[in-house]
Amino acid sequence: MRHTITILVENEFGVLTRIAGLFSARGYNIETLNVAPTLDETVSRLTLVTRGDERIIEQIKKQLNKLIPVIKVEDISHMVHLERGLLMLKVIDVKGLRKAAETSGAKIIDHEADSYFIAEFTGSPEEVDTFLVSIDAEYIIEASRTGPVGMRRGSKGFVV
Repeated sequence: MRHTITILVENEFGVLTRIAGLFSARGYNIETLNVAPTLDETVSRLTLVTRGDERIIEQIKKQLNKLIPVIKVEDISHMVHLERGLLMLKVIDVKGLRKAAETSGAKIIDHEADSYFIAEFTGSPEEVDTFLVSIDAEYIIEASRTGPVGMRRGSKGFVV
């Protein structure tokens, strides 16, 4: 099963290496990983997607909690939560494709007439997948996307 885990860590040198090393040493795969500082610049928030049964995910959470720079770990997969990912797509500017991208909810952020355009699309991981397959692959020059960032719903925050 797919699990989205959010982690608060000290924003210091080598933290990402230690977390990646933990996964690597135990043979767990990281599907996606996003990290950025929080409003408190001494703390960063990671959103990590991995797969495993409940026993494996519990083991991962326990191991993460043992790492010194880790402040908090939460698997939001079983909570009511939102996930959003970003896709940037550079596409050959053929007739009608730019309009179709905009109609699908993409924002055109760069454009050179009769050459190319770059579209930005944000949505749930499924929406991003759907948008990506809606563009004919023969016109795609380049694609870059993030994994999801996630946050549980409700008034309580996942903060230090």
